[in-house]
Amino acid sequence: MAQHKPPLNWKDRKRAVTARSITVDTPEDAKRALDQFGTPVVLKADGLAAGKGVVIADERKQAMAAIDELMAARGRLIIEEFLAGEEVSFIVVSDGRNVLPLQPTQDHKQVWDGDRGPNTGGMGAYSDQTILTSEQTSDIIASIIMPTIEHMSSEGNPFTGFLYAGLMMTTEGPKVLEFNARLGDPETQPLMQRLDSDFAEVLLSAARGQLGGTTLKWQNDPSVCVVVSAQGYPGHVKTGDLIHGLDEAEQTGAKVFHAGTKRTEKGLETSGGRVLGVTASAPDLAAAIRHVYSAVAQVHFRGMHYRTDIGAKGLRRSAAW
Repeated sequence: MAQHKPPLNWKDRKRAVTARSITVDTPEDAKRALDQFGTPVVLKADGLAAGKGVVIADERKQAMAAIDELMAARGRLIIEEFLAGEEVSFIVVSDGRNVLPLQPTQDHKQVWDGDRGPNTGGMGAYSDQTILTSEQTSDIIASIIMPTIEHMSSEGNPFTGFLYAGLMMTTEGPKVLEFNARLGDPETQPLMQRLDSDFAEVLLSAARGQLGGTTLKWQNDPSVCVVVSAQGYPGHVKTGDLIHGLDEAEQTGAKVFHAGTKRTEKGLETSGGRVLGVTASAPDLAAAIRHVYSAVAQVHFRGMHYRTDIGAKGLRRSAAW
């Protein structure tokens, strides 16, 4: 049976801040529900799927095939209105009453350049001053973040920790794609590159319910993280390949974060889909992009692949400012 899910009814909401959606339990219901959405349409598997349980179908035939595949694996399915715009990852720290926003970041979910191919856990992210205006940031906090925190508190479940809002910046304003109760990966890497405060003190204040009045200091330099992936990712992944060039990559001034790696008698080997997160900063975004890719060029293992356009949207945005 299809269940209609209206936008969240938050206090003083002036517009819908989520996409229209339907939850379905059978492939037959799902295929009938497609008529209410047209294409493109978003199909979401029930439960966590490492960022890969979402299909954006441009044509009905593709949507029908995705329904069969996702429901065979997960059962229930969410069919959701496609929202046009740019995605933004907006993360805050909460002590249950107050929130402290981190700098906005932009993730790159699709596996190939130009946002093509299947969704992944994230192929790279960047953070700079142009992702959101101060007005947009204020709007997100007022219309999405604080209503969520206040509603949870009113239900007797105050939220303490990281609240990650995956947003689509549409012509109607920001809309919620997802919430996560964690920092993002690969968003955390460029965030930590830019952070110029004692993060442990901030987290301790949040845990104690004393976040009010706390501030964070950020470096102005943009930062970029490029995820280096194993052969086959995001599908069947080949592991066990020796990794070379990490010392050379860090000699450029970049930081190499490990993800799918393990130490063996032979040396450092791949052990997962997303193997490394190479991250670098520079005085401007173009220089940060050049820096990070010069570091990535030092890394080698069989079958490795990565996107070559991480941060390109930011360059286009900067040119328009």
